[in-house]
Amino acid sequence: MKKMLTNRRDIELLVDSFYDKVKVDPLIGYIFNDVMKVKWEKHLPRIYDFWENTLLYTGVYNGNPLDVHRRLNKVVPLKAEHFKRWTDLFCTTVDELYDGEKAMLAKQRALSISNIIQLKM
Repeated sequence: MKKMLTNRRDIELLVDSFYDKVKVDPLIGYIFNDVMKVKWEKHLPRIYDFWENTLLYTGVYNGNPLDVHRRLNKVVPLKAEHFKRWTDLFCTTVDELYDGEKAMLAKQRALSISNIIQLKM
């Protein structure tokens, strides 16, 4: 039986496992590795904060994901298939690791965030 998503450590495992997939993905990996040249040691703690705030309502995240994606879109046009792959990888990772209410919420929020960013870009 899979475990429930309940704390920061669970979120860190989710985010790390998800980005391990993203980094090697043939459709979106290059955006992170070659275009953005992500400094993972700085990026991951911000993403942990984002998801901790999103799922556990801790108030630890301070940022604007829409602005980040708007700037990125000027460098490399983000397409629907990029967002679909991102959400597919995220939801697959959630399903591999967790069960329960927060796992379902994580998948719902990922889809909502993806849709909102696409609509507002």
